Amino acid sequence: MAYSTIIKPQDYYNTKLYTGNTPGQSITGIGFKPDWCWFKGRVGGGFDNSLRDIIRGSLQNISSNSTAAENTSANSVLSFDTDGFTLGTDNQSFVNENGTTYVAWNWKANGAGSANTDGSITSTVSANTTSGFSIVTYTGNSTAGATIGHGLGVAPKFIIVKSYSDNYNWTVYYGDPTDYLVLNATDATTDSNEVWNDTAPSSTVFTVGNRNSTNQNTATFVAYCFAEKTGFSKFGSYEGNGSTDGPFVYTGFKPAFVMIKVTNGTDNWFIFDNRRSTSGGNVVDDYLYPNLSNAEGGTDILDFLSNGFKLRTTDGGQNGSSNYIYMAFAESPFTANVDGGLPTTAR
Repeated sequence: MAYSTIIKPQDYYNTKLYTGNTPGQSITGIGFKPDWCWFKGRVGGGFDNSLRDIIRGSLQNISSNSTAAENTSANSVLSFDTDGFTLGTDNQSFVNENGTTYVAWNWKANGAGSANTDGSITSTVSANTTSGFSIVTYTGNSTAGATIGHGLGVAPKFIIVKSYSDNYNWTVYYGDPTDYLVLNATDATTDSNEVWNDTAPSSTVFTVGNRNSTNQNTATFVAYCFAEKTGFSKFGSYEGNGSTDGPFVYTGFKPAFVMIKVTNGTDNWFIFDNRRSTSGGNVVDDYLYPNLSNAEGGTDILDFLSNGFKLRTTDGGQNGSSNYIYMAFAESPFTANVDGGLPTTAR
């Protein structure tokens, strides 16, 4: 049996719901000081996804549904705090429009970051080797085969890259170094050696080609890197069957967060979590789109189970007769603790 060294996943990832309040407010209850916060307005249209991290700074916004470079949104997210974050007085849709309901997906890295010289390009890295998550920034040089240190100590299985200085696509590595997906678009997977230089990440670096979306000369980039950790995170694929009795996907934990994208079709990305659905039981029926500013939608899509998730829809975005990739983070591990005791779900 595989053992989980992470007893409490909420020490490293947590979902937080709140309502905008323009006088400003402190959001608490996350359980740790977040280093990467992904915000999304839940209702109405035009609420861009807003991603902020500790290296670039809490005021620096980039949107996963846009190719735009980062913008400084003054008086928005004023700080990342011990148990959450502080919002300023701006009545703006990214994070704090008065009366609007929001979700914030939050990850813990390792603070402001430090120089990493493992690759041919020096990077700044904030890495949490326990949870397998790092934030990496670097400056491109347009040299195919350039390498960037990620600080995880094991090879990442999922990487999201965006130039925050230029208007380029968000590029996603999902385990195949010959292919990539685009987070801000519905495109099917594309085969190109210009993105990852057909080279899988190692325990110290990931490799880029000479494509502008991952390595444009003098452009600055941020990469969010994820290594798989038993009982906490899982990155993989499944085959849909087009049935309401869909495939079961084993993760080894009860999910708190799942993101799905069809690889051989042109449908949206979808994010599900353990806080927004109100149907009761295992059913998770509310989703948001990383690639769109739309409000959340929802029908019976999937079940969050103690050791994975099961599809309950015939929708081609999650369970057609196609291949899908996913990234998932835990609410509670199904596997036993490192001390060999009872499974954590039984304690």
